[in-house]
Amino acid sequence: MTLDTKTCLAGAAGTALCLFAMATLAAAGGASVALAEASPPSGALELQIPDVPVLTQDGKEVRFYRDLVAGKVVAIQFIFTTCTTICPPLGVKFGAVQDLLGKRFGKDAFLISVSVDPVHDTPARLKAWGAKFKARPGWTLVTGRKQDVDALLRALSSSDASPGDHSPMVLVGNDATHRWTRAHGLAPASALAKAIEQALSPAATVAKALP
Repeated sequence: MTLDTKTCLAGAAGTALCLFAMATLAAAGGASVALAEASPPSGALELQIPDVPVLTQDGKEVRFYRDLVAGKVVAIQFIFTTCTTICPPLGVKFGAVQDLLGKRFGKDAFLISVSVDPVHDTPARLKAWGAKFKARPGWTLVTGRKQDVDALLRALSSSDASPGDHSPMVLVGNDATHRWTRAHGLAPASALAKAIEQALSPAATVAKALP
């Protein structure tokens, strides 16, 4: 499959971030690459999400794209369980977003936390980490084989995120409409919830990245 270069602009704290979303994905184990074929509207991200196998916090193997993203509105953050800096605040934000979304959470909108340290983050560790922030059904935490998670991280963040160097970025998207945007994960929970609500609205324009 030939991948074209995708360019997008998103403001964060008054700084323009240019996202280079070109990734050559060598999907391990024959995993297929799921591509949103429609061209995104101006200002949106266009993502190619590999359908790699991952393990949830309950130890269940699922396909990342097919089972967690396809046709859904999701917010995706990147964490690891031994992180003592930005990850606990990221967990607090998602915990609050669950409440702010009300009845739409787990029904119309979903949260996903991807471990950037799959070698050490077992499903049990992810479950314990999520419990600190009262993760409920609708918030899925995932780990997996390193090669699969690395392919996923490259596709979603255009880099090989590592425990020592990862961003508080959150991806918010509506897979059904191919609308994705990048938000700051440490923004107020109300702002993150608003970005998700905008993604839920079929008539909504692409949300700008949050300050």
